[in-house]
Amino acid sequence: MTLNALWVVVEPANGSLTTTSLELLSHARTLASSVAAVTWGTGDHAAQAGEYGATTLYSVGDLAGALPGAPVAAAIAALAASESPDAVLVPTSYDGRDIAARLSARLDRPVLTNVTGLVDEGGLVTEHPIFGGTQIARARFTGAGPGIVLVRAKSFAAEPSGGAPASVVTAPAGELGAEGAARITATHVEERQGPKLEEAPVVVSGGRGLGESSRYALVEEAARLLNGAAGASRAIVDAGWVPYSHQVGQTGKTVKPTVYIACGISGATQHMVGMKGSKNIVAINKDPDAPIFQIADLGIVGDVNTVLPSLIEALKSRAS
Repeated sequence: MTLNALWVVVEPANGSLTTTSLELLSHARTLASSVAAVTWGTGDHAAQAGEYGATTLYSVGDLAGALPGAPVAAAIAALAASESPDAVLVPTSYDGRDIAARLSARLDRPVLTNVTGLVDEGGLVTEHPIFGGTQIARARFTGAGPGIVLVRAKSFAAEPSGGAPASVVTAPAGELGAEGAARITATHVEERQGPKLEEAPVVVSGGRGLGESSRYALVEEAARLLNGAAGASRAIVDAGWVPYSHQVGQTGKTVKPTVYIACGISGATQHMVGMKGSKNIVAINKDPDAPIFQIADLGIVGDVNTVLPSLIEALKSRAS
């Protein structure tokens, strides 16, 4: 390994670390001889961080309602002045983007975004899908100081290594000034049934081929019967049929379920970027020339409003 140290920003959520954080830790340990994690909050994440590859866990501690961007970026900048990691890997999330941007300003170092691949070629090389995922651009950092990398979810597998709990080190509090004035006054969690979209083993997504918003209920019913999650194309999200949180694609969520069922989705490149890594892809579309069939493992040419009810009835019969 030519990389000495990689740091990973790991986000706490509901008493655990987010799946994307664990994905980054898992891959970082294959690239560098030393992996450290940086987190915040009051939870004890040393065992989980160590299990996925971190030997050290820098904890910024309780933020007392403050947004994590400013204090976490300040802490990393203070630590990096003496520790000099090769790069800081950050999940592409709302907090992750904020941390990366503020850290870039503090360290005067660039941020490489939309990263889906990381390789060691005598230094860290990042891979970025472009032109809707049809081509891969590669980049590397130059100059002194750690690079900052924003990595997309589902780019790597979260695989435990069985490591010992990470050693917890209190991260130094940086000077925040006016940056530290913002506070979280309330949080809201969207109600849902079943698994999260980005973690579901089965995803059933609906598109414009459904015809009208009321028929999205068929997608939700099929997803429920399969113990999966309901997704959507950007077209019906933009049309207001479903919330943005359901969107799969380049500007939505990236999913890699065992089974992905595309219902009435033609297969725009931007949508396929977010789901083409699925293990098994089933497409239902009345247009035999729809692009989605090019990546489908099983294609059904037919009206989704006829095929999907038949599937639902078959699932109900099997359940009974």
